[in-house]
Amino acid sequence: MSEALADSKGEALRICDIHITAVSLLLKNQDKRTFTRHTDPKILSRSSVMGVRGLQGFVASTCPHVCTVVNLKELAEHHRSKHLGCTPTIVVDAMCCLRYWYTPESWVCGGQWREYFSALQEFVQTFAAVGIKLIFFFDGMVEQDKRDVWVKRRLKNNREIAKIFHYIKSHRKQPGRNMFFIPSGLAIFTRFALKTLGQETLCSLQEADYEVASYGLQNNCLGILGEDTDYLIYDTCPYFSISELCLDSLNTIMLCRQKLCESLDLGLADLPLLACLLGNDIVPDGVFESFRYKCLSSYTSVKENFDKKGNTISAVAHHIAKVLRLHQGEKKLEEMLPLGPNKSLFYKGVTSYLLPGQTSPWIFQKPKDIATLHKQVVSMSSDPEAKQEIPVCTDSDSNQENPMCRDPVSSQEIPVCTDPEIKQEDPMNMEPEIKQQVSMVSDTEILKIARTHHVQGESYLVYNILTSGEIECSNSLEDALDQALPSQAFVYRPVRQRVYSLLLGHGPDGASGCPTVREWFVYSGNPLRHPDLVRPLPMNLPGGTPSLNLLWLNQELGTHALRMDTLLACFDLLSSREELQAVEMPFQALCCLLTYLFVQLECVDPRAVQLGALLVRGLTMVLLVNSVCGWPLRVGDFMPWNVFDGKLFHEKYLQSEKGCAAEVLVEQNRSRLTTFHSLKSVVCKACLREDRHIISRQQWRPHHSGRWERQGSGSHRMSSGYSRSGQGQHWRDQGPGSRQHEPERWKRHSPSSGWSS
Repeated sequence: MSEALADSKGEALRICDIHITAVSLLLKNQDKRTFTRHTDPKILSRSSVMGVRGLQGFVASTCPHVCTVVNLKELAEHHRSKHLGCTPTIVVDAMCCLRYWYTPESWVCGGQWREYFSALQEFVQTFAAVGIKLIFFFDGMVEQDKRDVWVKRRLKNNREIAKIFHYIKSHRKQPGRNMFFIPSGLAIFTRFALKTLGQETLCSLQEADYEVASYGLQNNCLGILGEDTDYLIYDTCPYFSISELCLDSLNTIMLCRQKLCESLDLGLADLPLLACLLGNDIVPDGVFESFRYKCLSSYTSVKENFDKKGNTISAVAHHIAKVLRLHQGEKKLEEMLPLGPNKSLFYKGVTSYLLPGQTSPWIFQKPKDIATLHKQVVSMSSDPEAKQEIPVCTDSDSNQENPMCRDPVSSQEIPVCTDPEIKQEDPMNMEPEIKQQVSMVSDTEILKIARTHHVQGESYLVYNILTSGEIECSNSLEDALDQALPSQAFVYRPVRQRVYSLLLGHGPDGASGCPTVREWFVYSGNPLRHPDLVRPLPMNLPGGTPSLNLLWLNQELGTHALRMDTLLACFDLLSSREELQAVEMPFQALCCLLTYLFVQLECVDPRAVQLGALLVRGLTMVLLVNSVCGWPLRVGDFMPWNVFDGKLFHEKYLQSEKGCAAEVLVEQNRSRLTTFHSLKSVVCKACLREDRHIISRQQWRPHHSGRWERQGSGSHRMSSGYSRSGQGQHWRDQGPGSRQHEPERWKRHSPSSGWSS
């Protein structure tokens, strides 16, 4: 027994040693690292699937004159001379740019975050040098109408990730750039990186491309930088391609919607109709497949063209221009098109492109309905309630402004959607119903604060939980065939459940009578047909669960200690408070996360790829908990470019596999060795205090695959989570009867499944 326990501890400590060593080296070598810019345009082509089906290829092959080479510096100078006193501004669809920005050579081991931060800094400085202001928009939610598209893309990502792991096991090295997959958490931490660089960063309250297009139109912006053909459909400012951007010269391609209209003999107001007939993220391309075939048959009978895809778009445009337009204003669209049961969906698709103040000639509108035809967009600064003063507190221990304690009123006009309730009448006369969002909580002041920090990109998931009770998390680099490590979705679920308890409350018995949160998390065996229904877990805090008003707004002495205790309680580490709080500030968040991981995982398999992704996802959980608890930790202390480097982590992992001593791991540097032993001691003491031991690879024997199974096609997965004190269940047994044991044992791979360069 003692040998097994020693083996168990040794395995856990070896992983701890590796990461603490990597962090130590990372912090000491901040100024010695080199940065390599590596951009392959082919890697960016995946984003072309976003928007209107087939339009990107059509423009490139059939009407390339729509694409014009422009110089952004020259355009900015012209804009400045035309609009005196107005700073040329480009709205950036940040989600489209992540692949362009991530230029470091290593990506499969969790990301080279310091190099990535440097690439972002170079990007920002290049535009600032020529007097161009950048406004960055990030997706803040997934609209229900696009959930199916979101699921389809996540499942496609699963197949790509499977190929990546197959390549790693076969070749023992990182795949080529043609298989590139963005590191876990990249979108989340990019927001904070840009804010660190002084950039205005906004998070959407509805579909991000709608807010991007609205902002560009309403603020007379120089243009939109992104990679989404929807920007060719919106009647807004010019659209520039991020994939074609040469940062050295600031040359790129401008896709001109006016030239597209000329090529298709259409007007700007016809483009939303064309987009929906071709298929987009709202109207599936299969809805009008037979209609497009009929248009194509009629069109090719009079015009010879062997480009079927190009023919299809040209044929549909020809039908709009020569057939539908003859009856425009006389007949409703459902009298001219085979809308059938998809009528409401189709009209919603058309109106989704209408920005504030815009109408469509293809939709009959009563005068009183025109104002509600499009989604209302208002400014945070024009909301009289949002201008109410909110108490501000300061952190005397940090020079960094506390995001949860700043004045939430922004001086910028930020377009956000109020989602007004519109009674559904004749779908030809007005937009299909937009339901007013029903909040999970009733405290309006808390909702205002949460909304402000959501829009400003200063929190993660908090507003989504408070308002809709629904969150999602995209793919991580996890091997579906090797489940020696559980998915990050399960590892961090208990943390999220305690966060739900803080935000939403919990029932008297901790399970029933409390709100559930719908989680769309990607993990092996989850077909994403339904969300997981996850209940809150009660907090184990002396004095009970503190209110959000107390955590967010209270300025009294002792509140910071309460915030820190609450954060530790979310990770179920309150009993280790003394050890963890004794750590100097830059390492507190890291030690907290490492301790949580080592007391959660039952087995640590030598697969640094998944371990790297798991740790970075853990940093996003620290971000979530920190924001809910009133920001007791400094944000910069757990940003990945300060605490993690995937390539360095993997190098040290491989050295550890060979049995290298700690002195070798820290490259014989005494200062690093001292830091290493200090942090290792804290984590070890905290793990021992938690009295939970990790079972070694040799001792652990899996009993089932841990995959979710359905009991019925209409059922949802329910989880009451896991708690050391027995308040819930372990992640392997979550769900009342909805999880099935499988006869085959879990498949695991040997250490040779890693890669080396």
